[in-house]
Amino acid sequence: MNHKPPHIPEDPPSQYTYRVATKDGGTRLDKFLSNQHTQISRQRIKALILQGQVIVDGRTIDDASYGVKPREDICIAIPPVKEIPIVAQSIPLNVLYEDNEIIVINKQAGLVVHPAPGNPDLTLVNALIFHCGKSLSGIGGDRRPGIVHRLDKDTSGIMVAAKNDSAHITLTRAFETRSIERQYIAIVWGSIDKKGEFKGSIGRDPFNRKRLAVVQRGGKSAYTRFQCIRPLGHSASLIKCNLGTGRTHQIRVHLSHAGYPIVGDSLYGGNRKQYIKRITNKIGTSISRQALHAVSLGFKHPKTGRPLTFHTELPHDMLELIDDLERS
Repeated sequence: MNHKPPHIPEDPPSQYTYRVATKDGGTRLDKFLSNQHTQISRQRIKALILQGQVIVDGRTIDDASYGVKPREDICIAIPPVKEIPIVAQSIPLNVLYEDNEIIVINKQAGLVVHPAPGNPDLTLVNALIFHCGKSLSGIGGDRRPGIVHRLDKDTSGIMVAAKNDSAHITLTRAFETRSIERQYIAIVWGSIDKKGEFKGSIGRDPFNRKRLAVVQRGGKSAYTRFQCIRPLGHSASLIKCNLGTGRTHQIRVHLSHAGYPIVGDSLYGGNRKQYIKRITNKIGTSISRQALHAVSLGFKHPKTGRPLTFHTELPHDMLELIDDLERS
């Protein structure tokens, strides 16, 4: 006779109710709740709002931008953190700094940051769980323990991860308030101006759902500063970019929209046959991903408040590409 294992009911969500003070009238719902419930990140609160876990005066509100009104009673239901079924995997990490609060790594190109459909394992999260053990932050019960920001799979460079919930909340808010300094090095097609800025809201490309694009309506505001370091031969430029915002694919989208796609970018690279044909043999052996590297990261330590800045050298494939382009 087969016996089913007994059903173990999940713990009910915790309920918290707050009354809106006069001074808080007009505040965004997610910001109001984040200010009231400081043990949960604003990102997590936004997710709970979208899941219908917030009730305002008896009405379910699923819009994080809803402006709260004085004397409204706002109730939020916070489910217990679920165990995260992600296996620890021994994947080499280039650790630049580590203490009880954070770990800073130089991520290699080709490493996905967190599990997702199509990449269930062999990610940075799997590596961090193996390296850090049970101390790794699992705030929110999602599949991104410790992750407070991300780099694309084929973008290399510096990342910071949190090792406990307190550090996770502090770093998440630092990224939300744009108090993190991030600098990237990119190799782009074309002769770019000495310095400048790109501004343009980023949203889903209406003609290709796999891409993002600069859009006229909707989207999220994005701002990238850039400066040319030097030209690379007659066909490309070496530039540095500083992020004013941190949107998905931001640098890649802004550069492509401006007519300077990143070399090797298969999604936003555009049609540069006149350049590619000239150095096909060299390019084919020097790089197989977008030539983008997060070279510098600066932030305040989440516990001590001490300013920290980390730098790293360009990876070998980008250095080889620079040599190839300068000889082209």
